Amino acid sequence: MRTLDVANPLESLEEWDDFVASRYREGKSQEEFRVYDAQANPGVAEFYRLNHANQTLDFVLAKEREYLGLTRGKKSIWEAAEFLNTLVDDSDPDTDLTQIEHLLQTSEAIRNDGHPRWMVAVGFVHDLGKVLCLYGEPQWAVVGDTFPVGCAYSDQIVFPEYFAANPDSKVPEYQTLYGIYEPNCGLDKVHMSWGHDEYIYNVMKPYLPEPALAMLRYHSFYPAHKHGAYKHLMTPHDEAMFEWVRKFNPYDLYSKGAAKPDLKAIKPYYDDLFAEFFPQEIAW
Repeated sequence: MRTLDVANPLESLEEWDDFVASRYREGKSQEEFRVYDAQANPGVAEFYRLNHANQTLDFVLAKEREYLGLTRGKKSIWEAAEFLNTLVDDSDPDTDLTQIEHLLQTSEAIRNDGHPRWMVAVGFVHDLGKVLCLYGEPQWAVVGDTFPVGCAYSDQIVFPEYFAANPDSKVPEYQTLYGIYEPNCGLDKVHMSWGHDEYIYNVMKPYLPEPALAMLRYHSFYPAHKHGAYKHLMTPHDEAMFEWVRKFNPYDLYSKGAAKPDLKAIKPYYDDLFAEFFPQEIAW
């Protein structure tokens, strides 16, 4: 029997991706995708137990201070992707793809459907924030469904019962509907649980248009863009941006089974694409 790592219970980050794709597969009923079996997915259940117990407001604020100064050096987009490639995954029997090839599956699917070039760029960069694992962060602080901290937890968050172990659940101010926020204050004023989404959103802020940034920051915010939670914190502008998030997410969820991309053949396109949106090196 497999022994779960105390901090990293998933066999790979792709185990979380597969779990998300499964529960939101097309044609699945509302009732069906709200059923999660902790016994059938012990690694995922333990992952969410750790995530929900440890993603406190203080933790998030500390990680924002640690990482959002972007002091981890400068790299080009290709160099960042090659760095992510060192996150070796020998445990996933379903794919022999490198991390770069998996990013290209997403961006090529977006490109083939004729979406704007900035959206193709989002497809490539959206998971680069997973380099947090290479900085030493545990899985539960890198991936997982995201949610606001400092206010009451929605029951639309997966495994909501695990929040009972979070110290913030004992802070009355944090467990009101609005918590530390004002009604309809806008998600730009809300602190989201820490992970690769928040990190890559901040890395890309100077370079991509607003709909692209919404895709980056909210692509794991399933309680909101799939279940309609947290509308009390959102503005009409946030709602408009979520239409873009919903356009993006099928490519994130369902591109893994696509054909293995021919990097040599398509690299000139991506060289040109990256030159259009990014300087030669960007701060990480």
